[in-house]
Amino acid sequence: MRIVSSAPTRIDLAGGTIDIWPLYLFHDDAMTLNAAISLRAHVTIEPRTDGLVELVSIDTDRRSQVRHWSALNADNPLPLLALLARHYRLENATMTTRGESPAGAGIAGSSALTIAAIGALARYTGASEAPADILQTAMNVECQTIRVPTGVQDYRPALHGGIAAIELRVDGVRRVGLDVDPGELTRRIVLAYTGAPRHSGTNNWEITKRHIDGDAAIFDHFERIRDTARRMRAALVTGDWDEVGRQIAAEWTTRKQLAPGVTTPEIDALIAGARQAGATAAKVCGAGGGGCLFCYGAPDAREAIAASLAAGGARVLEYRMDTEGLRVG
Repeated sequence: MRIVSSAPTRIDLAGGTIDIWPLYLFHDDAMTLNAAISLRAHVTIEPRTDGLVELVSIDTDRRSQVRHWSALNADNPLPLLALLARHYRLENATMTTRGESPAGAGIAGSSALTIAAIGALARYTGASEAPADILQTAMNVECQTIRVPTGVQDYRPALHGGIAAIELRVDGVRRVGLDVDPGELTRRIVLAYTGAPRHSGTNNWEITKRHIDGDAAIFDHFERIRDTARRMRAALVTGDWDEVGRQIAAEWTTRKQLAPGVTTPEIDALIAGARQAGATAAKVCGAGGGGCLFCYGAPDAREAIAASLAAGGARVLEYRMDTEGLRVG
């Protein structure tokens, strides 16, 4: 039995980082907004005849073979895949992965890979494919891999696709799909890879520790990030595209104050050039410090914005909003 799966990455529109437990518990009505995009993570599981378990990452050109799933652990050259295969007790099979997004892009490539791998492993081994079980396993195993707490937002676009608000509540996390025309949003967003990978685990963990330790400035920044997400949600569902741009700009202004490494001179130069080309707002995806950024502007400025980013040394990424989440077959 050969299993093939894939899951989309995402653009985080507003409210990122506040989705790390327990940060959102300190901010009433916290939420994040994100949109799944068509740059997918892919996983294939194929049976073997020699009894081995093999893990292959095409992106990193790494592979690992063991005689039994019990030999898989976090010290493996492919720790995320190893821990997932161990959890599902994968036997006599090869699991191969590849991603369509650049490494360290900040668009949740690892979370998309995790969801795609879980979807394939659950189908192959006959384990639960219930969304709640997939989400819980994804969050816990990725935390084991990066060894710091993970956020909850990134697994939802990978599992469900679409444009959504992730409401972060005391009684649980709830995904609410938003009635937004994906084509209209795509026409206003240019996505580009800066060329430098980011390290979200480290950045977010430092910010999380400062918040828990009682840093009043960090608390206030997250209050503003929460408020920006609320206003952007209202603008998105009413199609107030100018207001969406204003809130993206406001989010970026606040996010840059969370930590010194969120932006860099190179990122600032790319954004400045995009603004001259017609962008009204821009922000880095994920924790910042590198990876991808997106620039927002009127549809008739999209081509000029893309040209400016390319001239500045960034790689413009072709994508579309993806309304479909995890696919397993």
